Amino acid sequence: MANSKTWHDTHKDSLKFGQRLADSVANGMGSWRFIIIQSIIVLVWMGLNVVAIIKHWDPYPYILLNLLFSTQAAYAAPIIMMAQNRQNQRDRAHADADFRTNVEAKKEIEELIKKLDDIEIEKLDKILAILERNEKK
Repeated sequence: MANSKTWHDTHKDSLKFGQRLADSVANGMGSWRFIIIQSIIVLVWMGLNVVAIIKHWDPYPYILLNLLFSTQAAYAAPIIMMAQNRQNQRDRAHADADFRTNVEAKKEIEELIKKLDDIEIEKLDKILAILERNEKK
């Protein structure tokens, strides 16, 4: 086998560090684990600001928390878009690999059909030769 790598292995090997990082971040941000951890952090943040006796570092309406969310969204959106673009590239690579496999399979099937036709013709020629010998007798 000349090339034992799958389309997925080839695609993964071609990714640069930044692309891998973006995919990891997008994967992490698109998980229940992230949502749960972020929800816990928000609840703790709000709870500590409500209960704080001396210093409320971010009193209601939690402007600092909103700023953190805005900053997170500003970076998350392009990172997620990069990951989606790479998903499109993966889909194209997969479709291309499937197409090449189908073309190769078609060629092999056509070759097999030709060989079967040749065998059939050869059999018919032998049958005709046998019949002609029997007629001459």
